[in-house]
Amino acid sequence: MFDVGLTELMVIAVVALVVIGPERLPKVARTAGLLLGRLQRYVGDVKADINREMQLDELKKLQQQVTTEVSSVEASVSHEIREIEGAVNKSVAPDTDVAVPPTPTSEVVATDATPAPSLAAAGQATETKT
Repeated sequence: MFDVGLTELMVIAVVALVVIGPERLPKVARTAGLLLGRLQRYVGDVKADINREMQLDELKKLQQQVTTEVSSVEASVSHEIREIEGAVNKSVAPDTDVAVPPTPTSEVVATDATPAPSLAAAGQATETKT
């Protein structure tokens, strides 16, 4: 932080000893140490607050980025689903145009292999016998 060497500290200590005096120097040094400790804690707290704010900003940016990615993936998935539904509807649509033969309802089916005689054939047979 400060570029102060050992010789410069000795000069400052000698000047402080001459200006303040030997009887008040320990009390002033103790007070200066306490103030320096408070200053360091304050600087540390400010740095921590700044770091938290930076992390919060980064998290907000990350959240926004994830939100945009999720919305783009959601849009592409819904687009693909619409395309698949359209393809399925096109493939099912021709099958509905084909005529489906009617299912037999209540017809009487002959149990033996001989076909049932029709009414016209029965009428002709009775005329030829007479």
